[in-house]
Amino acid sequence: MFLSIRSAVALIATCLCLAPVAVVAQGKDKVIDRFETGNGTYVRSLLHDKAGNSLWVGTSVGVMEIDLKTVTPRRTFTRNDGLANEYVFAVGIDSQGYKWFGTNAGGASRYKDGKWKTYFPMHGLADYWIYSFANDKSGNLWIGTWAGANLFNVKTGKFTTYVKELINEWVYGLAVDKDGRVWFGTEGGVSMFDGKKWKSWTHKDGLGADNPEALPLSPNTGLGTRSRHDLATEVQGMGSYNPNYIFSIMEAKDGSIWAGSWGGGVSRWDGKKWTSLSTKDGLAGNIVYSMAQDGNGVFWFGTNKGVSRYDGKTWTTIGVKEGLLDENVYALALTPDANVWAGTKLGVVRIGTK
Repeated sequence: MFLSIRSAVALIATCLCLAPVAVVAQGKDKVIDRFETGNGTYVRSLLHDKAGNSLWVGTSVGVMEIDLKTVTPRRTFTRNDGLANEYVFAVGIDSQGYKWFGTNAGGASRYKDGKWKTYFPMHGLADYWIYSFANDKSGNLWIGTWAGANLFNVKTGKFTTYVKELINEWVYGLAVDKDGRVWFGTEGGVSMFDGKKWKSWTHKDGLGADNPEALPLSPNTGLGTRSRHDLATEVQGMGSYNPNYIFSIMEAKDGSIWAGSWGGGVSRWDGKKWTSLSTKDGLAGNIVYSMAQDGNGVFWFGTNKGVSRYDGKTWTTIGVKEGLLDENVYALALTPDANVWAGTKLGVVRIGTK
């Protein structure tokens, strides 16, 4: 039975417990702690706050801040505190220290020093559905929505909206590379903006692995629609395939761009071509919701079948039997203590890498 929103929020606010987990993980990488948020609760976003030495956790029933020194919840925000909507899909921190929370149908809420401001389309925001944030080199904030992307000028408070320039208007992933180019992971492929020109790629250009298992194409237009929100990625109980649908995107330390897809595994752009890695190479699952690269250059992928660790040669999988709360890993975050945090349905776990 699913918890009511009130019960789940109360659980997050007062009963979020750090519990030991029996570990059977391969090698040194193992689940060492877990925070449980209750049945029916999803952890959709994670962000390390360097200034606050904390971890922000966006869930389907609110957002919380975990103190990394004590590994305990520091504070929790819900609609009662000023959050526009409890379902938080994205957390960002801009160059002025404001925390941004992208919500499902509630716009974007901004918080600092006890003060809140929520942005809606009437203020210039592209849409009410917000899925990603990224800071550019000028200190301004990019925002990914279901109706294009916004560039928010932190000094003037003005929004610029891009829709027709994108390969698809549903923007899930955002990344700004070392050259200042902005990369967009969308429902229809990858787009890139260098400040003057736009370029896009789809599966026809090499994005996403092929489909040797002949999995059915997904009829779902994404993680839901404006009238339903079911998080389903299966068709009649089977896995599904949509290689143009990009959940996550990031720049690696070597300057390459990585894109996590729906059924097409993870793809790497080296500046000339896309190459892909999938389950046949060692990836845990071919739906890649989240990605991160640690200080040693090791890649971490949150998939529909657990967490994959990839050092360029060897793959390690951390799944439910190794301590994950659920096999679908929607969010990943790295912290300075060499730990990896993974967000799933039911809660978030901490993976020790030493």
